[in-house]
Amino acid sequence: MHLPPSAESHPALGTILIYARDVERSATFYRNYFGFAVSADQVSGLITLESPSVGARIVLHPAAKSVKLGQVAVKLVFDVADIEAFKARSAELGLVFGSTHQADGYAFANAKDPDKNSIAISSRAYRHP
Repeated sequence: MHLPPSAESHPALGTILIYARDVERSATFYRNYFGFAVSADQVSGLITLESPSVGARIVLHPAAKSVKLGQVAVKLVFDVADIEAFKARSAELGLVFGSTHQADGYAFANAKDPDKNSIAISSRAYRHP
């Protein structure tokens, strides 16, 4: 069955929840390197980070000791027009990305957040088909 488009049948991705050992350290990471702002709405140890542009918010959740962090099943990819400029600025602040890879008209580079979750920057959103 195919439902007609609507907010209820095709909801937007609004929140990405990340389990973190140190939510304050992770909040600082996403604020410093990607411009997220810490929301005043902090409940039950959760920290909500608002996107500096249109996009999903990140909610940082304290990870239980039993949670295995750093899985690669999900990767956060941030849209960046100039990969090399972003890499240089991030390196000055302490975040070093790996090699820049070229793929079908765009570039990307990978790194890890403080809890070893995979992140990337990509110019794919800016490519001209």
